[in-house]
Amino acid sequence: MKVKFTKMQGAGNDYIYVNTFLYPLEEPERLSQEWSRPHTGIGSDGLVLIGPSEEGDFSMRIFNADGSEAMMCGNASRCIGKYVYENGLTQKTRVALETRSGIKILNLRVNDERVVESVTVDMGIPTGITPVDLGEGYGYSQGIAVSMGNPHLVIFVDQVNDVRLSEVGPLLEHHPLFPDRVNVEFAQVIDGSHIRMRVWERGSGITLACGTGACATAVAAAFTGRCGRESDVTMDGGTLHLQWNESDGHLLMGGPAGKVFDGEIEYEPSK
Repeated sequence: MKVKFTKMQGAGNDYIYVNTFLYPLEEPERLSQEWSRPHTGIGSDGLVLIGPSEEGDFSMRIFNADGSEAMMCGNASRCIGKYVYENGLTQKTRVALETRSGIKILNLRVNDERVVESVTVDMGIPTGITPVDLGEGYGYSQGIAVSMGNPHLVIFVDQVNDVRLSEVGPLLEHHPLFPDRVNVEFAQVIDGSHIRMRVWERGSGITLACGTGACATAVAAAFTGRCGRESDVTMDGGTLHLQWNESDGHLLMGGPAGKVFDGEIEYEPSK
């Protein structure tokens, strides 16, 4: 059979989106590996499944390019907001999305042509904000651990472009402090409200952007006094705006979401 999909990107973080109301897929772990390959597949950072939810309006399951299932993805959440609205699955501009790290609220900004121009996601309350000693053999001795429903390690550097991300990223992803592996962000503070960041995502490697990584970076910068509670985080694929509310502790993430193209691909369930 053929499965219709949409390739979408948020700040350059690109995934394959499938509506499982129409196409219930078996073995998404295998499909994510096969379809994410750039030369023999579609090419992406992973596979996102949009489905029903008993707790929210929709559910999201997200699989990295290596087939591992992720807890949460901020960029994918924004893209789902655009997808479900523009494809007529909802008329709501406030959407409750069920993820493996809980319900996330998507607030859609829609223009007069009924096009979703941007999405702001309530990412919840960051937890586990802790300075960590990385020890020897990693090239960097200190970092800040942050959980955004998935684990992050933020390391502040003077020049982020000098970081050999392809070399140090895999080492830190598998650091023994993080038995389930960790997403690694290298951050350079430009000023009190602007941060430049590069990311190594667990399960995907170097990506152009990471929404939860941008959140973790903004939180770590505010926690250490490098920035205020509102900042812009610029990644290789684009910029996200973060606001860490002092009143309730919730972190709001705003930014664009775009459709790259629609397509269809052959799908054969395993026997």
